[in-house]
Amino acid sequence: MVQLASGYGRYGYRKVTALLREEGWRVNHKRIERLWRQEGLKVPQKQPKRKRLWLNDGSCVRLRPAYRDHVWSYDFVADRTSDGRAYRMLTLIDEHSRECLSIDAARKLKSEDVLERLSDLFVRRGVPAYIRSDNGPEFTARKVREWLAKVGVKTLFIEPGSPWENGYCESFNGRLRDELLAREQFDTLLEAKVLIERWRRHYNTVRPHGSLGYRPPAPETLQPLHSASATPQLREVAGLTVIQSLT
Repeated sequence: MVQLASGYGRYGYRKVTALLREEGWRVNHKRIERLWRQEGLKVPQKQPKRKRLWLNDGSCVRLRPAYRDHVWSYDFVADRTSDGRAYRMLTLIDEHSRECLSIDAARKLKSEDVLERLSDLFVRRGVPAYIRSDNGPEFTARKVREWLAKVGVKTLFIEPGSPWENGYCESFNGRLRDELLAREQFDTLLEAKVLIERWRRHYNTVRPHGSLGYRPPAPETLQPLHSASATPQLREVAGLTVIQSLT
């Protein structure tokens, strides 16, 4: 109940009761109302209304992802290692599947780094129809816009000062900070890269996602080990994967 109340901030106990019933809980609204009061839950006050920006087509409200690789979105997240030095992360997600396609961490990330990551993903995964971002200089650089136009990707830039228009990526970044960055202290950039990549794989393959019916975005099929000889091979593959993700 608390988890649902946290995830759906504008829902009261009646709607939460309906969600619990959909998940198989045999509860009535009176019991949930009693527990709701015991936990001190309440619907927060309404936020001020925001005007729609009808002339801007970059919002996730006006162009919702309809299929896999329809709309990608990317953004930057900043953090610091234990020595106080800053580093940045470039997060890139598929808005329809909610899969995190990559998280690149470095002391500095420029438009060239954005192009390098995009070109790698386009080769391995394919070219999306749209890519959404804010108006940061790394995303609006002429070389980035020209290159995307050449490969046939349409750009969606949100209105300045309106992060909610890039809601899918903003939500993912919030999960990243809440579940990893706020809980782990990284001594080195290498340590940050390894643990961030581990969290990304867990997010994609294990972590339940509420909007996907509590299924992970990209679950993997686990196959049993039939012989001891398979163990070194799996470790070798995992090692190569880590090495590839750090280079």
